[in-house]
Amino acid sequence: MSEHQHSQSHVVEPIGFIESPYTEKFAVPRQPGLVPAATARIVLHGDYANPDCVRGLTEFSHIWVLFLFHQTTAQGWKPLVRPPRLGGNEKRGVFATRSTFRPNNLGMSVVKVIGITYRDKQTIIEVQSADWVNHTPVIDIKPYVPYADAIPEAVGGFAPSAPEQSLATTFSADAQQQLQQLNQQYPELQALISQVLAQDPRPAYQQNDTAEREYGMTLYDVNIRWQVKNQQNHVISISKGF
Repeated sequence: MSEHQHSQSHVVEPIGFIESPYTEKFAVPRQPGLVPAATARIVLHGDYANPDCVRGLTEFSHIWVLFLFHQTTAQGWKPLVRPPRLGGNEKRGVFATRSTFRPNNLGMSVVKVIGITYRDKQTIIEVQSADWVNHTPVIDIKPYVPYADAIPEAVGGFAPSAPEQSLATTFSADAQQQLQQLNQQYPELQALISQVLAQDPRPAYQQNDTAEREYGMTLYDVNIRWQVKNQQNHVISISKGF
């Protein structure tokens, strides 16, 4: 790194962190807004928890959240990546994708604001349609301004529209019984599972696989096991605890 480059470096301090139902990267939707049942909390701490910092924020329906892809930092980044939207076969430049493996590990999502509360010297912003792993560090928050941020004539490259949610989801009798037992604690769990699985979180190279593999994911502290049969998700079991 040259002296000039070094002089342009900046230290970024997280202003808070995310409380999310996604405890692992697998099954997190690839974009925000795809899973409305996924509510999350942005927890601001320290000086950033001052209620004055969010004064007027509820006047906006949506916010931009800048964050760190903290689970991919150690792997580094490469100039070319394989976007899942292209089946994992074609390469694009890292700056032409939303890859989590990128310089500085910065991410950006727009989410709907549900409300703001305060507890234990923390400010908590509850949001809808989140796409973050639990404990994701938050770098900044800005209001979404429709006249400036919404561009009707924008062109979406290799992702011109939202991916099709082509996989319906069924639940075994055991899974339905387990959902009933968890309903009081997680009333939106069935909708969350169905919406997550509709995105087909399997690796791109397995999405056309006819083998009836068994997959697993964790939402909150609940483990979900499922298979894909005849282009349909079938949830086998739902169990509490890791």
